[in-house]
Amino acid sequence: MSDDFETRGTIARNSTDEILVKTGEYYNIKVLDIRWHSNNKTTRKGIRLNMEEAKKLLNVLERIINE
Repeated sequence: MSDDFETRGTIARNSTDEILVKTGEYYNIKVLDIRWHSNNKTTRKGIRLNMEEAKKLLNVLERIINE
C-alpha cells in the first residue's frame, strides 16, 4: 500500500495484531482500506473499498449491529 495513506484509526486485537483503517487514493480513486497488521507488518488480509462501497458496507454493518 502506498505510504501516503492516512491512518484514521486502529483496533488492537492483542499485543501483536491490529486492524488499521486508512484512507487515501488508489489510481486516483478515494478509497478506504481496512487491513490486518501483525508484528507491525501489513498482511494481505483486508479489504479496500471506494467510498461509495464503503458507505454501503457501513449501512450493512449498522443494520447488523442494531438488530
